[in-house]
Amino acid sequence: MKKSTLYIIFLILAIAGECSYAQTEPFKGYRIEGDMLVFVFDKRDYQEATIASKRIDVEDLDIRNVVVSGEFNNWAKDKWSMIKINENIYELRKKLSDFTDEFTWEFKFVINNEYWAEPFQRDKNAVRAFENGHALQSYNLKMYMAYPDKNGNVTFRLNGYDDARKVVLSGSFNKWNKEMFIMTKAKDGWTLTLKIRPGEYQYKFIVDGNWIEDSTNPRKVLNEFNGFNSLIDVKGQINFILDGFLEAKKVILAGSFNNWSESECQMTQTKTGWINTLMLSGGKHHYKFIVDGEWTLDPGNPVKEYDGKGNINSVCMVK
Repeated sequence: MKKSTLYIIFLILAIAGECSYAQTEPFKGYRIEGDMLVFVFDKRDYQEATIASKRIDVEDLDIRNVVVSGEFNNWAKDKWSMIKINENIYELRKKLSDFTDEFTWEFKFVINNEYWAEPFQRDKNAVRAFENGHALQSYNLKMYMAYPDKNGNVTFRLNGYDDARKVVLSGSFNKWNKEMFIMTKAKDGWTLTLKIRPGEYQYKFIVDGNWIEDSTNPRKVLNEFNGFNSLIDVKGQINFILDGFLEAKKVILAGSFNNWSESECQMTQTKTGWINTLMLSGGKHHYKFIVDGEWTLDPGNPVKEYDGKGNINSVCMVK
């Protein structure tokens, strides 16, 4: 949708085996900026580089170029060249929309088109990958709907359990991983803030191995174990903008999200048109503008659909 919130796919590092993971540690190898996935090679994160069975200290290499190599480009050593940012850092930007919604992809950095950069053995983010049956020490990326962020949009809190040794947040947003989202001890309980894509998710807390519901959340759903999972609906902020129509006296936003109300969502006039901001659940929403009583498609949004009743509506996808 034109001028609406960008659709973002969030990535976080997968964890090998049953090792624990501290969410406060920075993700190495990449970061996310808006709708871009930025691969980041920092020379200081690597001790050795390998070629065949030969090992060499990274400090001894005259680094002329760095390449991103992984399953997504068939482990090519000369395709995804990075840009030198400073003495230690190289970056490569790719649109998140170029990646599929569900994947597990390993990748490594290649120095001078021949040397594989090897993460420190103690690096928790490094997991085993394989190329033609040969083990590689690489970064393993896996897509989830959420990742820890102190400035995220959803904070989970579990009251009490002061004597617990470890509390983990697990849900459909991280494929019910039992180790990934370790909560932080806080006053009178445990807490963790995530950045989560809009959508409806089930979740539970794992307190020293015991799965429990969120007692402060009345929304829950029956699970396959004849118990209940807590339920949360994460909404996304969408700006509906209608350019022009400056002579109109009143503009209403009506859609499937408000049962096509002709009075609930009155838009605010700006210097260039009209605007209304809503928090919407993830998924598809149909809408139209009512300009002085006349139902109008969004001229700035080319995405339209029939509603099964003979009407054509503009479409907003919240992801």
